Amino acid sequence: MRLQIVKSKNAQSLYVVKTIYNNKKRTNKVVEKLGTYENLKKKLYPNEPIEWAKKYVEELNKQEQEGTRNIIIKYNPTKIIEKDVQKLFNGGYLFLEKIYYELGIDKICKQISENYKFEYDLNNILSRLLYGRIIFPSSKLATYNVSKQFIEQPNFELHHIYRALEIISKENEFIQSELYKNSLKKSKRNTGILYYDCTNYFFEIEQEEGLKQYGPSKEHRPNPITQMGLFMDGDGIPLAFNISPGNTNEQGTLTPTEEKILKDFELSKFIVCTDAGLASTDNRKFNNKDERAFITTQSIKKLKKHLKEWALTKAGWKLSGDLKEYDISKLEESEETIEKYKNKVFYKERWIKEDGLEQKFIVTFSLKYKYYQQQIRNNQIERAQKAMNNKNFKLEKCNQNDYKRFITKTAVTKDGEVADNNVLSLNTKQIEKEEQYDGFYGVCTNLDDNAEKIIKINQRRWEIEESFRIMKSEFKARPVYLSRDDRITAHFTTCFLALVLHRYLEKELEEKYTATQIIDTLRNMNLIKHNEDGYIPVFTRTDITDDLHKKFDFRIDYEIVNKKNLKNILKKIKNQKHCANLES
Repeated sequence: MRLQIVKSKNAQSLYVVKTIYNNKKRTNKVVEKLGTYENLKKKLYPNEPIEWAKKYVEELNKQEQEGTRNIIIKYNPTKIIEKDVQKLFNGGYLFLEKIYYELGIDKICKQISENYKFEYDLNNILSRLLYGRIIFPSSKLATYNVSKQFIEQPNFELHHIYRALEIISKENEFIQSELYKNSLKKSKRNTGILYYDCTNYFFEIEQEEGLKQYGPSKEHRPNPITQMGLFMDGDGIPLAFNISPGNTNEQGTLTPTEEKILKDFELSKFIVCTDAGLASTDNRKFNNKDERAFITTQSIKKLKKHLKEWALTKAGWKLSGDLKEYDISKLEESEETIEKYKNKVFYKERWIKEDGLEQKFIVTFSLKYKYYQQQIRNNQIERAQKAMNNKNFKLEKCNQNDYKRFITKTAVTKDGEVADNNVLSLNTKQIEKEEQYDGFYGVCTNLDDNAEKIIKINQRRWEIEESFRIMKSEFKARPVYLSRDDRITAHFTTCFLALVLHRYLEKELEEKYTATQIIDTLRNMNLIKHNEDGYIPVFTRTDITDDLHKKFDFRIDYEIVNKKNLKNILKKIKNQKHCANLES
């Protein structure tokens, strides 16, 4: 900034001006009008106006250098805004960007780029795919358009995205293994316990091909599906994943992915925790050697008769840290006993031998879990009763969790003889059959550790289920609109990477907020660009925004964030001398 004196016929005026370069064009901008020489002389007496003005400009330059200069913004109520000029930009992605660079995903992109020598910027594309998947989940076309909402502008075209997807698919396993190695530089990974689970994602297209195959849909949709298996570490951070056709038996997906972890991740000692659907004998035996072990849920309903009787026997139950044995039939004798034991978890354990494999079988019982199961079933019974009162209701084949399983159909006459008319009624036998398992939960393991420790490890399986929920609901990973297998694989690679970023962000925020709260906050952290002065925040400052700024050690919630400070933030995020292109 410098002082400019403009002389006219009747007066001379003093201005603070600044030279601005826009698209290599040089223009002068008036920062502040100080006034006429005569008026300033009267106002500043006995100081000389020009000398005062020079010192004032010097101080402004010092403040600008330090990023503390007050910025005067003028608006004209009669001036129409510029046409086709974007003013609103998202700044919430910057917190994701910091994690992205801490995990060295930019370096992974650089390694891949050096192998292929393509003309587009893979790092710029992949980072935008991840930020977009978390904050503005949408199609690849929409993601390209959404990327223009970020402060740093994209340096690629739409067709570059589709080319990049092919490369991401080819380098999928390399990306996973390198990401794990890089993550060790950011923080220690809890790989002593690994959780594994599978889910599937449906397609809008009905044509079976490649990864798109008809199979048992977890959402009970009549569409082709593809299957995703996910490994998560003991702290809830995704570790590795696989994609397989929708008609694949999920039990067969565990071992190949685990072998990849053993080889590429150089891990050897860990416990694999799964649900009963993935706990085949082969999978248990695979993790019953070397330094590996397993913990898996066990369906009590599917146990052999003598084991089921033992599991459901009311006597012989224990509490952690208590030598006394309890009879769980007496827990509900009074309101007092219910209140005393409703949050307690009782257990019993024994060793069993199944298919040549010795395992510790642990059964738990909880009043809280019992009441939860009762509530779920009562709601389903209520739905069944309403359905029976509907004249248009048709009883069709249903799955094991469908409320229709509580409805039975009988053809009778008034005299009780077989006839053509169908009578619907509650299936009381089915209700009684299910009631006997209320509150019970089974776990099998080859570990000889105490039951409390094993139960505690198994209880964290909910985190991997939560990860799938986030991908499906928050990231809108389904339905899948892509058709080519390589692009489908790339799609889930970006979903996996986005989940990693999100989980680390949750950890940074000490898991104080839900996924919805965090994502909504990032989505709403918008700033308005005001010419060359900087960016004005137009979001609500909250506890979450305060925590974000505190944990990540930069701020975009000042009344105005000037361009210099913003560039310094970007350099700090990326630990680079130069930053990506700001919106110009």
